[in-house]
Amino acid sequence: VQLQASGGGLVQAGGSLRLSCAVSGRTFSSYVPAWFRQAPGKERDFVAALSWTGRTTYYADSVNGRFTISRDDAKSTVFLEMNSLKPENTAVYYCAVRSRRTGEYGSAWYKGREEYDYWGKGTLVTVSS
Repeated sequence: VQLQASGGGLVQAGGSLRLSCAVSGRTFSSYVPAWFRQAPGKERDFVAALSWTGRTTYYADSVNGRFTISRDDAKSTVFLEMNSLKPENTAVYYCAVRSRRTGEYGSAWYKGREEYDYWGKGTLVTVSS
């Protein structure tokens, strides 16, 4: 399984970016995705996740209402739409996916780094003030 994140860059505060993560290697529908980020000198933190149904989303408090996670199964791609960006959102953003275990379905979702099986290399987002 390979994940390739893209879409990062330099943006002014208040601006927007859309990150993409292309997933290859297995049937995309057998994964549930999430985004994490790691700011300089800090740990990698949860940003957003989707449930197995894809109909429910979950966000870190700091991004709730500004970021949107979504998936396109036909394109095997996960997206993170980021609006009203702030300088403190500067970080390397990582996409991750979890393979389905027996019995996992519905509205279950996951926010721990250890709960995801595969990771992309990250894409840098820099927000200037």
